[in-house]
Amino acid sequence: MSDGGDDDGIRLTDRQKRNRRARSLAIAALLAVLVVLFYVITIFKMGGAVVDRPL
Repeated sequence: MSDGGDDDGIRLTDRQKRNRRARSLAIAALLAVLVVLFYVITIFKMGGAVVDRPL
């Protein structure tokens, strides 16, 4: 085991860091779109009256 003092890991260039961040943001946006899509489809399948139901 290493003592944690040596830092021989992979170092990313600034371009690689930007690309990774852009990819992460794209995945997050896609996930958000899917969540909204599933929500809209669920409301649509249950019918518009589900919003007007008595509590």
